[in-house]
Amino acid sequence: MKQETKLIRSQVPSSNHLEHSTAIYMTSSYTFDDADHMAALFNEEQEGYIYSRYSNPNVDEFIEKVADLEGMESGWATSSGMAAIFTTFGAMLESGDEIISVRSIFGSTHQLFTQIFPKWGINTKYVPFDKLEDWQDAVSAKSKILYLETPTNPGVDIIDLEKANEFAKKNGLYFVVDNCFATPINQRPRDFGADIVIHSATKYFDGQGRVMGGVILSSVTIIDKIRAFARHTGPSLSPFNAWILSKSLETLIIRMERHNQNALELAQRIEKNPQVFNVKYPFLPSHPNYEIARKQMRGGGGIISFEVKGGLLKGKQFLNKLKLLSLTANLGDTRSIATHPASTTHSKLTPKEREVVGISDGLIRISVGLEHVDDIWQDLSNALE
Repeated sequence: MKQETKLIRSQVPSSNHLEHSTAIYMTSSYTFDDADHMAALFNEEQEGYIYSRYSNPNVDEFIEKVADLEGMESGWATSSGMAAIFTTFGAMLESGDEIISVRSIFGSTHQLFTQIFPKWGINTKYVPFDKLEDWQDAVSAKSKILYLETPTNPGVDIIDLEKANEFAKKNGLYFVVDNCFATPINQRPRDFGADIVIHSATKYFDGQGRVMGGVILSSVTIIDKIRAFARHTGPSLSPFNAWILSKSLETLIIRMERHNQNALELAQRIEKNPQVFNVKYPFLPSHPNYEIARKQMRGGGGIISFEVKGGLLKGKQFLNKLKLLSLTANLGDTRSIATHPASTTHSKLTPKEREVVGISDGLIRISVGLEHVDDIWQDLSNALE
């Protein structure tokens, strides 16, 4: 079956009620046929459900769909995207290990790397996203994971996945990619060698700003290790949220096609506006990494970044003049969203840290929704004027 069909037709087998849509399995625990059956499940001699912190039919359905999309063998779902990131590193690393990452990452991930993991003896070395020849200097005997986002948040920079994988394999590192911005519809890191792929399902997978969730995709061997960690630490996805996310995946492909289409059209229009500069969208020929984006992405995604002339003051004036676009820190919604990273998602960084990753006071991130492109443009252009 084609991917569109599988996303719609892959679901938990119907119960005795013969329901057309998967039921919601809102239960914390499950019963057993007898003492032997109970013992067999707890000892993992048989497959089955024990407790919804471990597994649940709705959660399993969601995981199977995303694993198929990403071309991975297995997966584990969590309560949020950050829970997925924390769980991955918590399961894969020991005290004394090191992470190698580019500095252009989500603000909360940076806080995890610099404020929380060091308390447990896990440190991070940052390398420039666009100078792979310098990455080797960061490698030591303690290095265990190469972690990156592409496109990056919020600068929409592109990292060459093929070359990053070559670096990881050469140095015996697990290659971990946050694929939230692109989604597997536009990019599959596994095709370029990634060992682990992470998503904040809160974004495009839900697509309507309703629920939170995260998912980790990898080989059976790696997911078994992650499962053992997660079962006892408890960052589990709720059955109801899993049901919402699984239903949302049925429309992911057609939604991403519209996100791609609207965002490219808007990026082309924004680039011509005299009130802005440094417009970045992966499929704009003016993007510094345009050729890499075309090589590894099937679509440019729904995120555009640009700088408003006039810095912080003009940036805030622009946001305050918007009428249609929502002012919120989320992304990947059906509704278009405008964010000012310096004062929101990356506000915990120092001005110097923001400067290093290209987050100026006037930087605006637009998550392009599914409204008519002319209506989105009208609001943007009015606010810019």
